[in-house]
Amino acid sequence: MPRSSATPSFRDPAGHVIVQDGRVLRVVNKSSEGELCAFLSSEVGRQLLEKGAFVRTERVSADLTNLAASLNDCSVYEHERVPFPTYPYEWPPEMLHAAGIHTLDIAGQCLDEGFGLKDASPYNILFRGPDPVFVDALSFEQRDPHDPTWLAYGQFMRNFSLPLLANNHLGIQIDQIFRTRRDGIAPAELCSWAGPLRRMRPHFFSMVTLPYWLSKFENDRLYVNRSMASDQSRFVLRSLFQRLRRTLHRLEPRPRTSAWSAYGDHPDSYTAAQSAKKQAFVEAFLDRCRPNNLLDVGCNTGVFSLMAAGKGAAVVALDADSTVVGRLWRSARERASNILPLVVDIARPTPALGWRNQENISFLSRAQGAFDAVLLLAMIHHLLVTECVPLDQIIALAADLTTRYAVIEYIGPDDPMIHRLARGRDHLLQGLTVAAFENVCREHFEIVEKTPLPECPRLLYLLVKR
Repeated sequence: MPRSSATPSFRDPAGHVIVQDGRVLRVVNKSSEGELCAFLSSEVGRQLLEKGAFVRTERVSADLTNLAASLNDCSVYEHERVPFPTYPYEWPPEMLHAAGIHTLDIAGQCLDEGFGLKDASPYNILFRGPDPVFVDALSFEQRDPHDPTWLAYGQFMRNFSLPLLANNHLGIQIDQIFRTRRDGIAPAELCSWAGPLRRMRPHFFSMVTLPYWLSKFENDRLYVNRSMASDQSRFVLRSLFQRLRRTLHRLEPRPRTSAWSAYGDHPDSYTAAQSAKKQAFVEAFLDRCRPNNLLDVGCNTGVFSLMAAGKGAAVVALDADSTVVGRLWRSARERASNILPLVVDIARPTPALGWRNQENISFLSRAQGAFDAVLLLAMIHHLLVTECVPLDQIIALAADLTTRYAVIEYIGPDDPMIHRLARGRDHLLQGLTVAAFENVCREHFEIVEKTPLPECPRLLYLLVKR
C-alpha cells in the first residue's frame, strides 16, 4: 500500500481521509469539527464505540502525523484501522443486507440525541471479520428536530433495497451493480430490467414501478423543508426506519445452491479418506506454524477457513461463487469466527476503480504484505485449465500473496477432475509433472513438507517463502 493515499472521502466537503504509514487519518475542516466533536462526546457515540458498531476515533496532533505543513484551518482525527478494507462489489448479498441493517440501526439509535445520518452509502461500512462496522465519522450531523425528512432515503433504496431486490428476483449479482455504478441502481433502470409482468407484482410495484412513474412528474419539484413538532418528527423518522427494516427483512437472502456449493460431494472430488488426510495436513500446518493472517483462495464453503479461524488466525476467504461465500459468511457469523468472506475471482481480481482509478484500491494492492500464509487448495487445475494460466505464474502469484507460508495442492494430469475440466484440451497439461511443479516452486519457496493423498494423483505441499 502506498505510504500516503487519499480515500473515497475526498468527495465530502467536510474533510477527507489519508492513509499514512499504516495510520488512518481524517482531516476535518474547522467548520465541520463541532458536529463531529458533539457526536463523539454524546452518549450514543460512546455506546456505538463501546459495542464496536462505529470505528474508534480520536483527535491527534497534526505535528505527530507529518501533515502539519499541509493543513489550513483543519484538525486531524485518527481512526482504528480495520484489518482488511473491502467494497460492496466484493460482498455476497448476505453482507450487503447486514450492512443495510447496520446502517438503519445506527440511524435509529441517533434519533433520540438529535443526530442523523446525512448519507446512506454502503461505502460507509467495512467488516471486521463477518461483522459490519460504520467508519464514516463525518456522516453524522445534528439534525433539525422539527424536520421529519431523511434526505438519505433515496440513496438507501438505491444502494441496499433495490440491489437486494434485483439479486433476489432477477439473479443479478451484487458486483454487476456496484462495479459500474457508484451510487447503486435507480428505479428507472431496474424497471427496464424487470419486464411488464414483474413490474406489477407487489414488491416491484411499490419499490420500483410506482417511484419510477412518480419521478416523471417530480423532476422539476424542489425540495421544501417540512416542519412539525419534534416528537412527531422523531415518530415519522422512526416509522420510516422500521418500514425500511421490514423491507430488508423481506429481501433477506435465503440459502441457495450453486454449481460449487456441493463440490465436496462430487464423485470426482474426494473420498472420505482423502478428505480426512487433507484436513489433517492443514490442521498440522496450522498447529505447527500458527499463522496470524491467512488468505484462503478458492475457499468454497469454508472448511479450512473455519479451521484456521478456530486456531486463532484472522482469515480472508475468497471464492468467485457468491453462493458459497454467502454460506461461509453465515457460518462465520453464527460461530463468531474471525473470517472475512469475499466474492473475488483470483483469476480476475478486483481492479482499482473510481475517480482516476484511485478511489477504490485493487484487491492485489490491498493483499500485498497482509498475509503470512496462503492456502491454494484444489485451485491449481482450475487456473491451469479453465483460465489457461501458466504454472510459473500461479506460483508467482502465491509468492505475492504471502510473506511466509503457502499450502498448495498439486493435482496431476491423471486426475479425473482435471480431465473433466480440460474436455479434450490435454495440451494444456503437457509438462505438468511433480518434478516440474517442484522446480517452479523452488524459484520462490523452499519445500518443507510433501504428503500424497491416498489413491489419487494429488499431493499437498507446505512451502516457506525464500
